[in-house]
Amino acid sequence: MAWRGWAQRGWSCGQAWAPPVGGRSCEELTAALAPPRLLGRRFNFFIQQKCGFRKAPRKVEPRRSDTGSSGESYKRSALIPPVEETVFYPSPYPIRTLVKPFFFTVGFTGCAFGSAAIWQYESLKSRVQSYFDGIKADWLDSIRPQKEGDLRKEINKWWNNLSDGQRTVTGIIAANVLVFCLWRVPSLQRTMIRYFTSNPASKVLCSPMLLSTFSHFSLFHMAANMYVLWSFSSSIVNILGQEQFMAVYLSAGVISNFVSYVCKVATGRYGPSLGASGAIMSVLAAVCTKIPEGRLAIIFLPMFTFTAGNALKAIIAMDTAGMILGWKFFDHAAHLGGALFGIWYITYGHELIWKNREPLVKIWHEMRTNGPKKGGGSK
Repeated sequence: MAWRGWAQRGWSCGQAWAPPVGGRSCEELTAALAPPRLLGRRFNFFIQQKCGFRKAPRKVEPRRSDTGSSGESYKRSALIPPVEETVFYPSPYPIRTLVKPFFFTVGFTGCAFGSAAIWQYESLKSRVQSYFDGIKADWLDSIRPQKEGDLRKEINKWWNNLSDGQRTVTGIIAANVLVFCLWRVPSLQRTMIRYFTSNPASKVLCSPMLLSTFSHFSLFHMAANMYVLWSFSSSIVNILGQEQFMAVYLSAGVISNFVSYVCKVATGRYGPSLGASGAIMSVLAAVCTKIPEGRLAIIFLPMFTFTAGNALKAIIAMDTAGMILGWKFFDHAAHLGGALFGIWYITYGHELIWKNREPLVKIWHEMRTNGPKKGGGSK
């Protein structure tokens, strides 16, 4: 009875326990040696340990890759690569995890718009120069022998028939196709998961916020996103221009991933995310905000049309519900963050950011015109 009671308290009989003395068991020896007044709990505990009872070893449970239900989040979605074997380490101080991504988001957004302003300056300067060069070269083209090649002519004809917006997003689509092909290389799987999926529980936090914008694991996911981007490319470039569009697109990708980080840290549902949906949602939201009466249709149901304003309201409502209810097929927080950024930029951001780029352009113009001063003599 004494052994059974101690076994229930978490004790087990070890392998190297003392053999019976004189043919008597440990329980009999304990009863014989212990005086009646010392048969208390403490004395029994001491004697039974001497007879070979040991504390059962504590089971060490393996650390889970994520906390909460994040393990289920990426196993259920076919749009995310299988990362069951990849170990993520959530920070014991979740708020500190967001410090570096926050400063990266602010810094990258500023650099994106600053670079776009300089790019626009250089483009205008190049167009003026090419115009005068073209006038001089016109008479040479009439006497110069034309280059032959049917394939080259067809490619040039196709390229010239594209709108400015379609030409702009062609490079983005090519980058997404390249990254999609890299996902198919088995030896690059760990690298792709580390740098091309965004997760606040990963050791690499900042660069995946941008690189994951060009990353798709599922062919259907990539095809759907690129089709939407191609469909809205002409409208958004006509509204913003080529340079401003690129700044908005890249900034929206990083901002949407930061919103996703905040939501994952707040809910404890860590898990990897990837795809251009957040950036594309900003494009869609910007167009729908600027042209709310435009008519849209679903690709598989072209007979049903609806206004762009109603479509935007439905998308925001769906992503808000998905974020609150914890739907796991899409990263609804990233979608919502991209859409809200697109609405904000068309409503206020264009006036606050793009129209105040003059000081930067003037500084760049002075640097390009004057250049570094030669000589060091004083006047």
